[in-house]
Amino acid sequence: MYFDSVQAALSMDGHGSFVWVAYFVTLLIISAVLLLPGLRRRRLLRQVATELARQESGYATREGPR
Repeated sequence: MYFDSVQAALSMDGHGSFVWVAYFVTLLIISAVLLLPGLRRRRLLRQVATELARQESGYATREGPR
């Protein structure tokens, strides 16, 4: 193994904080890239379903009082 202990692996001769922050930021960005399109799709499908239900009920085509 390259490091003698877990503490040595975490500190990486004083550079560990930079390395681990870089790993964390990278993981965060990759997670966002993978998750956000699915969340947007779900929200869009809900909006479309709501609009479709509104149109089928005749709400969107009814005229108000004159």
